[in-house]
Amino acid sequence: MKENEIAKRVDFLREELNKLNHTYYVLNTPTVSDYEFDMKLNELIKLEEENPELKDVNSPTVRVGSDIVKEFNQVEHINPMYSLSNTYSIAEIEDFEKRIHKSIEENVEYVCELKFDGTAISLIYEDGKLVRAVTRGDGVKGDNVTANVKTIRAIPLQIYDPLGQGTFEVRGEIIMPHSSFQRLNAEREEGGEMPFANPRNAAAGTLKTQDSTIVAHRGLDFFAYNIISNDFNTDNHFDSLRLIKSFGFKVSDDAKLYDNIGDIEKFINKWDKKRKDLTYDTDGIVIKINSYDVQEQLGFTAKAPRWAVAYKFKAERVSTELLSVDFQVGRTGAITPVANLAPVRLAGTVVKRASLHNAEQIALLDIRVDDIVYVEKGGEIIPKIVGVDVSKRGIFSAPFEFIKNCPDCGTIIIKPEGEAKQFCPNTSGCPTQIVGRIIHFVSRKALNID
Repeated sequence: MKENEIAKRVDFLREELNKLNHTYYVLNTPTVSDYEFDMKLNELIKLEEENPELKDVNSPTVRVGSDIVKEFNQVEHINPMYSLSNTYSIAEIEDFEKRIHKSIEENVEYVCELKFDGTAISLIYEDGKLVRAVTRGDGVKGDNVTANVKTIRAIPLQIYDPLGQGTFEVRGEIIMPHSSFQRLNAEREEGGEMPFANPRNAAAGTLKTQDSTIVAHRGLDFFAYNIISNDFNTDNHFDSLRLIKSFGFKVSDDAKLYDNIGDIEKFINKWDKKRKDLTYDTDGIVIKINSYDVQEQLGFTAKAPRWAVAYKFKAERVSTELLSVDFQVGRTGAITPVANLAPVRLAGTVVKRASLHNAEQIALLDIRVDDIVYVEKGGEIIPKIVGVDVSKRGIFSAPFEFIKNCPDCGTIIIKPEGEAKQFCPNTSGCPTQIVGRIIHFVSRKALNID
């Protein structure tokens, strides 16, 4: 690319990543998969490294996404809460190992742990008592959610072990088990509320609820995975996990200690299959160097530790029958086709509907009613049809025809130049558009009318 094209691309990626950070960490409504986000971020990192004159101190590449909301007091972390770099293949883990051995000559041990799919939390204990619970926020400061966290039964309010009477910090993940998630969504649907997209969103949304009695009812859970203190004699992460467990915290019993990539690969493959049997969501494996001395030697980048990496599982895929297609009208008039599916279990939830995006996507995949289709959850969040099993297609199958008229008001729909979607142009008379605009007008993101 030419210099001006590179600069434009950098500006575009920064704006796009800032928007995605906002929807993910502030609104708790992710709009793309983790993989898509990481690809954009990696592209920006590469462009900034190759063009140092374009670097910006406020670039998303040096910023951890924020989940801070106005309703909670903000608290500065005693120790920064970094995010982890993501990998998607064994080759990338091998690259991680090679980077380590550029700085460390001796052999190193690795701890492999399940990557819990929830929301990170920092718990501060003084004299054995829980005094503060803070969300990860922007990594430097987060929201004080102590009252809500105290309702989670898996989190000790008092440490009775004599060794745990000092001041220390425990970090872990607050999750919503499948049983709690299914009960919560059933209650929301019965009350006419929108169900949560997945247990991760439900856990994050619950933790930001102002009424702690609601939090207590929803059945959150917690797994601890790290402890920070100057008072303990452990010199490695694996022993620290045992120490945390001895204090009364819930710690995964599935963590393993390895000294080679081959065993790490076997651990990953094992849990890629077994994760479907868990009672909670996990979206990958965390790989950490065991020795604290080696961790200290390697240090951190601006965003993540150099001594740890996350391997992300590929999205789970299932096949099911496409029964019919409905068409929804948004407040902007955009027409979105939605597939009605034979119910199928996917990534811990039963999926009955999936977005078809637009007419071009339907034509590209040649999706037809009565087809056996492949469904994935983008980043384990949004169900989407990604392919068709043509071998199971009937002889009387006919190509899908997109509607010509608005399903609400009957107006002939249009496709503006440069747009992927079709639109209903009847902005002043289409009932769904009008109601949608009123709802948006009074919503929290606009006038915030109760």
